[in-house]
Amino acid sequence: MSKKIHLGISTCPNDTFAFHGLMTRSVDMRGLEFDIELIDIQQLNDRLFAGEFDFAKTSFHAALLLCKDTVVLPSGSALGYGVGPLLLSSKPDVVPSDQGQLTLCPGQHTTASMLNTLFYPNITHVDHVVFSEIMPRLQRSEANFGVCIHEGRFTWQEKGLGLVADLGTCWESETGCPLPLGGIIARRSLPAEIIAAVQAVLYDSIQFALADRDAALPTMRQYAQEFDDDVLMKHVDLYVNEWTIDLGSTGQSALDQLSERAKSCGLLDDENAKMEVFGG
Repeated sequence: MSKKIHLGISTCPNDTFAFHGLMTRSVDMRGLEFDIELIDIQQLNDRLFAGEFDFAKTSFHAALLLCKDTVVLPSGSALGYGVGPLLLSSKPDVVPSDQGQLTLCPGQHTTASMLNTLFYPNITHVDHVVFSEIMPRLQRSEANFGVCIHEGRFTWQEKGLGLVADLGTCWESETGCPLPLGGIIARRSLPAEIIAAVQAVLYDSIQFALADRDAALPTMRQYAQEFDDDVLMKHVDLYVNEWTIDLGSTGQSALDQLSERAKSCGLLDDENAKMEVFGG
């Protein structure tokens, strides 16, 4: 296979951990050559909408909107229990009322922003910023609330912020499903053998990382917002699990739930839209 694969992945620790083997060419590349970009998840979403990338990590909110043109790979997803974004406040014990209150979200098409809309529809004054800006701006009281993802889940208390809600817990209580945050999608226009080969490389990369967890730390440190190794590995423990290796039927059910809820709250107009897992 001679095609160069344009792959986008996020800078979050679960991705740099899972794809360390691919990034360092430590696994069988199946004859493929990869052009890899590591950028913020909303930048990935935006560039996918612009038609860039053959394969990319994306929010499942964005994947749902792109589902006619893309397919979800079985490996590489962030999905699980206790993994949800947190709705935080700049001051403890403040409740959103949207009376002139500003809420920061990590991107219009992130799953975190979708969850905020699903569970706090009264929050309408929203500004979308890069995720790493949210907690610092809350600390400076430049916004009232913020939907925080990635390492912020482990560090918000030490920064003096308040917890309004764990949006993942809200999801689990209503659906009973693990929360689907994001996954790797492929363009449907690609040959099936190319998609299968990339899927195999990603699967091997995840297994390579799990077999020697500490070996991935130097790669993770290059891109992490928090440099403490314990925080990085807590992130891996939370977001890299059996559904990262293979979504399976549980993962497909969670994606179906997300589709139906997006339709019910008006975030998705197409009643036939559904995310399909490759090979499923």
